[in-house]
Amino acid sequence: MTRTDDFPDAVIARVAGLLDEFHTGDRLTLSELSTRTGLPRSSTHRLLTQLAEHGWVSKRGKAYALGRTPLEWGALARNHDRLHRAANPVLHDLYSATGLVVHLAVLDGGDIRYVDKVGRSPLPLPSRIGGRMAAHRTALGKALLAHTRLDTARSLTGCTPGGGARIENLLPRTEIARIRERHIAHEREESVPGVACVAAPIGNGRTCVGALSVTGPIDNVDTVGLATPVRLAARAVWRTLSQNEPQRHVG
Repeated sequence: MTRTDDFPDAVIARVAGLLDEFHTGDRLTLSELSTRTGLPRSSTHRLLTQLAEHGWVSKRGKAYALGRTPLEWGALARNHDRLHRAANPVLHDLYSATGLVVHLAVLDGGDIRYVDKVGRSPLPLPSRIGGRMAAHRTALGKALLAHTRLDTARSLTGCTPGGGARIENLLPRTEIARIRERHIAHEREESVPGVACVAAPIGNGRTCVGALSVTGPIDNVDTVGLATPVRLAARAVWRTLSQNEPQRHVG
């Protein structure tokens, strides 16, 4: 098989060029897009068809416009950026106070997605900014699942290779109730051997925009003693967010 390393770059450049033409918000026809981008009409039509299938563009009659996907991603990025900016100073303060790695995460289907990470651990941790991990195996995920506004009868996609899973199937009802009552979640060696974690949701009980946690070797993680500082840190982030415009759920 002949390897063409430049082919993906060429495709990305063509897609980016097409999407850039919608920056004014105008509806454009196939002929207009082909002329503006310099792409053959057949190639332009093929790319637009694929973009429409994934929601990046929409078609009405003979004209195309931006679809819902880029708008949703833009809103999600703005929410994550506000959360990151509000939480980052608090994460550094919590790291200074505890000496443990501090994480910030949001719920992404049946996984958590790490938004920020502060500090270093003597044990190797698989977490990285932008990375994912199964929600029910982490304290962050448990805090988010227990406080999510999703109906518990609704499936969470991405939980299993074969489809979705319900929240009550990921966490026992007793654990969900305990986390909601205490606003704190724990995890011991469920995601990484020798590692423990304490997490708290960021929200007001009705809305949950994310969660933060402290993580470290089991012997260094006092789950009782760390509960209060972790909860206070989460409340501090929520206060900062609440001072701005009302936040939509981003997990």
